Amino acid sequence: FRDQLQDVLALLHTAPALARAHILESAQHQFVEGDVLHWWRPPADRGVRTRFSDDLLWLPYVVGIYVTTTGDLDILDEEVAFLDADELAPDEANRYAQFDATEWRGSLFEHCERALHRALAVGAHGLPLIGAGDWNDGMDRLGAKGHGESVWLAWFITVTAQGFADICRRTGRMHEAKEWEERASEIRQRAEERAWDGSWYLRAFDDDGRPIGSARNDDCRIDSIAQSWAAFASADQERVSEALQSAWDLLVSQEDQLAKLLWPAFDEGLIDPGYIKAYPPGIRENGGQYSHATAWLGMAFAQAKEPEKAYALLNMINPVGRSDDHARAEHYRLEPYAVAGDISAGEQHAGRGGWSWYTGAAGWAWQLATRSILGLQQTDGRLVVNPCIPPTWGGFSATLRVGGGLVSVKVEDPQGLGCADVELTVDG
Repeated sequence: FRDQLQDVLALLHTAPALARAHILESAQHQFVEGDVLHWWRPPADRGVRTRFSDDLLWLPYVVGIYVTTTGDLDILDEEVAFLDADELAPDEANRYAQFDATEWRGSLFEHCERALHRALAVGAHGLPLIGAGDWNDGMDRLGAKGHGESVWLAWFITVTAQGFADICRRTGRMHEAKEWEERASEIRQRAEERAWDGSWYLRAFDDDGRPIGSARNDDCRIDSIAQSWAAFASADQERVSEALQSAWDLLVSQEDQLAKLLWPAFDEGLIDPGYIKAYPPGIRENGGQYSHATAWLGMAFAQAKEPEKAYALLNMINPVGRSDDHARAEHYRLEPYAVAGDISAGEQHAGRGGWSWYTGAAGWAWQLATRSILGLQQTDGRLVVNPCIPPTWGGFSATLRVGGGLVSVKVEDPQGLGCADVELTVDG
């Protein structure tokens, strides 16, 4: 559910109809209560209902970006059936079954609204419950007792609720727009009050209220995605700047050309976060470079007008540079033409590719390259040009499809500013 919704974000310029169709397909796999199937298997659509806390939010998040990009408000009125089943019992971690669709249908707008309401459950710190894992499935025991909270999820809900408020305004639902703006503000404020650790943001609190991603921790003193998504959600730019610099200093290795998901890896510490700790240090989510997170950190630096860092992170994902001579190709051990989901860190495996042909990794890398660095975006089907390129480039050329036609763009930066106000000339 979450993965393919993220994938289609990369297709909004080139295949918006495919993105639209998949959004509606995903909505068909949502329960009346607002939660969704974690995954399902066509054609029978048998799937698994879980306690993952972020799955359901990707629907309103992606719908918000789709509507803003394309201007297609009609999708919000599309009627889609819900799934219906008994909720998971208190002692039931998940359930794999054939879930039947109800005869009752709701608009896509209602599907999004139900997802957001479902996600608002909070714990002792006023932050959203992490459940069986948020984006990081491996942190599946932080909230096993139902009390663990996710700081990253607080930022994600803030961004999603803000996007949904914009949808409400576009469709004349001013009361709902105010409600979701207030919810976003409340969650943002709680995260600022409870999650600032002095130089960066915490990642989570476990069931016993112990912080994860704190300078006080033995393992996982800092986590990448809590910093990058703070840049997207927080209004405190001074803190965001410090948090991003901390992520750069502590997570990015220039020697290995890696951006670690977290540091240090889970190993000898007393906190048991979940199955993530079963990975050796530096492998996959346990302190390796995870491409989604690296792309998000690059996007955060581009938003902060630091193009050299954004581009450096893109190059750390790019498989070409890891395979451009025989020795590097032998060490990397993956194809040079497909983006890896992860690249290992650590003394023994640093720079070795992990999972290959990872569509989500490719999709987010594409968004970092085109939307954040080249700055080529669309709003309501119209082209917006807002580059954040390395000053050494001097400019770039691109051709892209806008509104059914091709538009050629040439950006010139003779002074090497990288990021600046754009002077626009159209057809001379």
